[in-house]
Amino acid sequence: MSRRRLTPEEIELWRKVTDSAHRMHPERPRHEAPMPKPKPTKTVKQRLTQSFEVGSKARTAHPGHDLMPALPERMAKQPVHMDKKAFTRLKRGKMLPEAKIDLHGMTQDQAHPALIGFILRAHGSGKRLVLVVTGKGKTRPDDGPIPVRRGILKHNVPQWLSMPPVAPLVLQVAEAHISHGGSGAYYVYLRR
Repeated sequence: MSRRRLTPEEIELWRKVTDSAHRMHPERPRHEAPMPKPKPTKTVKQRLTQSFEVGSKARTAHPGHDLMPALPERMAKQPVHMDKKAFTRLKRGKMLPEAKIDLHGMTQDQAHPALIGFILRAHGSGKRLVLVVTGKGKTRPDDGPIPVRRGILKHNVPQWLSMPPVAPLVLQVAEAHISHGGSGAYYVYLRR
């Protein structure tokens, strides 16, 4: 941390204080307050003759892309709302789901009401951990320059679980352990 320089007004005030004060040890030498260094001023000629280098003020680092991170990255960055010890057991596949719904082969119009009804019934019956299997999605040939996400249900289920009427019931959504479906399934931990 650098110290700031005293202004001329502050130096003048300090001199007035030191002139009116009595020294405790007159035998010791007196220290003067430091004077501010004068700022150098460049003349127009100096500024014009300064060496010029192409790219000297250009940014060297390229800006990163502004694409949305992949779904697993976004889910990993979400804060943990449940007990940390239980969450660790959940991520390791040590907790067994009490109920399961398989949305394979369903369209969005079929899967959304089925998921909502399943979550409401599971919460109503007192279940805490349920498994929602979405599948990883079909691999399609590249149809053009615009990338198409793989797995419509896989991307929509976390969003559906964060919206009413099930949002107040859901405590945590996490990608399932490989033994329960891996990236093609989600653990949904419900509130009491």
